[in-house]
Amino acid sequence: MSIAPVDLAPLTEDGHPLPVLLTVEEAARCLRIGRTTCYVLIRTGELESLTIRGLRRVPADAPAAYLARRRAEHRAV
Repeated sequence: MSIAPVDLAPLTEDGHPLPVLLTVEEAARCLRIGRTTCYVLIRTGELESLTIRGLRRVPADAPAAYLARRRAEHRAV
């Protein structure tokens, strides 16, 4: 019986794993918007998020995906 290799999370320069989930505040900083605006984007479904035991978290790739959609919408106009 063989064990499949497990991909480890990429590491930062100081050896810590890159985050998989962001707090709302961290996601807001990534997008250079306010926390309240970030919550509005989450509430309207524009920014993906999930709740883990009552804590709201944003997948680390969600801010980039949101920006990509906005850029595509802007090009289509």
